[in-house]
Amino acid sequence: MDRQQKAGFHSNPLRGRPGRRLSAALDHYQPPETVVLMGTALLVGVGAGLGAVVFRWLIDRVHAAAFESLPAVLPFLGNWTLVLAPALGGLIVGPLIYFFAREAKGHGVPEVMEAVALRGGRIRPIVAVIKSLASSISIGSGGSVGREGPIVQIGSALGSTLGQVLHMSDERIRNLVACGAAGGIAATFNAPIAGVLFALEVILGQFSVRYFSTVVISSVTASVIGRIAFGNVPAFAVPTYALVSPWELVLYGLMGVLAAPVAVAFVRVLYWFEDLFDGWRGLPEYLKTPIGGALLGLSGLLFFQVNRGQGWDVPGNPVAFFGVGYEAMEWALLGRGTVLLLLGLTVIKILSTSLTIGSGGSGGVFAPSLFIGAMMGGAFGHISHGLFPDITAAPGAYALVGMAAVFAGAARAPITSILILFEMTDDYRIILPLMLATVISTILAEHLNRESVYTLKLVRRGVRLEQGRDIDVMQGVLVGEAMTTDVDTVSADLSLVELERVFAESHHHGFPVLDEHGDLFGIVTLQDLGRAAERGPLEGRTVRDIATRSLLTALSDEPMWVALKRLGTRDVGRLPVVERDNPRHLVGLIRRSDIVRAYRVGIARRLDLQERADKLRLGRLTGTEFIEIQVEPGSPQAGRLVRDLSLPEECLLTTARRGNKVILLHGDTRIQEGDRLIALADPGCAQTLVQAFRPTSERPGARQDSGLHG
Repeated sequence: MDRQQKAGFHSNPLRGRPGRRLSAALDHYQPPETVVLMGTALLVGVGAGLGAVVFRWLIDRVHAAAFESLPAVLPFLGNWTLVLAPALGGLIVGPLIYFFAREAKGHGVPEVMEAVALRGGRIRPIVAVIKSLASSISIGSGGSVGREGPIVQIGSALGSTLGQVLHMSDERIRNLVACGAAGGIAATFNAPIAGVLFALEVILGQFSVRYFSTVVISSVTASVIGRIAFGNVPAFAVPTYALVSPWELVLYGLMGVLAAPVAVAFVRVLYWFEDLFDGWRGLPEYLKTPIGGALLGLSGLLFFQVNRGQGWDVPGNPVAFFGVGYEAMEWALLGRGTVLLLLGLTVIKILSTSLTIGSGGSGGVFAPSLFIGAMMGGAFGHISHGLFPDITAAPGAYALVGMAAVFAGAARAPITSILILFEMTDDYRIILPLMLATVISTILAEHLNRESVYTLKLVRRGVRLEQGRDIDVMQGVLVGEAMTTDVDTVSADLSLVELERVFAESHHHGFPVLDEHGDLFGIVTLQDLGRAAERGPLEGRTVRDIATRSLLTALSDEPMWVALKRLGTRDVGRLPVVERDNPRHLVGLIRRSDIVRAYRVGIARRLDLQERADKLRLGRLTGTEFIEIQVEPGSPQAGRLVRDLSLPEECLLTTARRGNKVILLHGDTRIQEGDRLIALADPGCAQTLVQAFRPTSERPGARQDSGLHG
């Protein structure tokens, strides 16, 4: 064993002989850049297309084993196989994800977005294998999840692997990741245009010419392979719907308004269930998945018993919300069902998907969003058509538009929503209602909850993605750290003559104004004084007469990017900082000079974050592991700065969860009781690190969790 192996270093499988040969060949022949980009995009498209074919075949095989072979082998169980199948699926999926690829847990798209933003698009090759197996077992055994998240992660992992094999730059690897995502969507849903838009709008978060051509090549290639395997037919065979009357647009707009809170409720319930299962400390993580599967099965059994003979007549699918649910969606698109049954399916799909993903299952949230939208829209359509039969289309038209509206509200991807529904139904005549309801749902949902079903998972990890999927350097700086606390103020009762003298002596361009109680009254600027002088003599008037009362303010515990956004809204040069509990109590001021200082701090912390990310990637190569430490009352480290902690050199503290906040740790961070610390440590010193934080008296067990994610 050589020195590197003794130190815990392992060779990277992507840097093996085939990779070196390919890279050497490119270096030797030096083909034009366009040829390399198009050629690699073509290869990724082929891989994504074949991956989609294999993935769907795996789902069919697992489904046949779970709902055909299992009842035949255990006929005495009867309908209880509906409980046993998802429980057995969870029993396989849980350990598979826990021990081989934690990234395969959940719906997959946030992991791809995080890889693009933080790791230059680098995704481990094993993720494609484990995601294929775990998701096919989850979906095939009845898990209430979709195919799009897994195939996006599978295609992206293939693209990332090719880029790493060829030793490409981060920019090109990110490009290939987007190609894989587009190819996966295109092959799975026979939607090449929507695949391109999904990759650009959701994965990359930007529309760029340098990405567009390669992503199109990959999407078209994968779509051709998908059509050869599955046929050139739309995903849903539905009647042709059209706008019956212009007045009907009012109803579609109203449905868009209703779709937004439904989408937001879906996102919140989903993450509430994730928190519920994550907070369950008494059981290993990989055993929570079969429990979630059993609970899902029990709800399916109850649904089957209650609705047998009550209007649910989809052939070969006794439980509507098991699996992807395309049969049920097509059933709703045909205008079938009753209002109560459709509303009931809307609610139970939210709960069943949350159970599946929250307990650790693997699958996407795209299809569940479509399912929820179809049922909600179908119920709305039945009501509308019953009230206004002469000016409304059949209920199936509303189910179709509802699918796009709910997905757009959940994912904040209106363009993808519109195009993918158009391609999945091959129906253009309903495009106007589709556009209206989708845009209304997106705008309202963003107002109700800023984060989408994809970005919320990253925000909870302390990663906030803005336009262009870049990490804003101002996210790591709080307003309270950058603001000026020694603020010059003026009284609301100060005369304008005296104010003119104060401006001349201080050379300031504006002052916060306080009332007689010392509370924030407003802002007065040099421009305000100039406009007052134009209207007449200054004598006899006070600051109260000219101060701006309608103020934009910031809170000291908000990140600086929020303050900058508010400054840009009104194009003002200063922003008062107030207390959260008392919005009239002035605690500081953000000025342009404070913004410059905040950028310096933010850049320094971003470099620190990059260094930490590099160390995390190195940790995967060197055999280190994540551990979680709860700082209990009485811990000797509570109250100390990070730089003053006496910790082993092989241990690195990375983040702390404090209440609902995730804090990037740096030398000036003070550890507090109740913090949940995440550390990267060599296995040999992990226990020593945990012991260092235990209270000296009682020493309750601080939980160690190898490979912790999220």
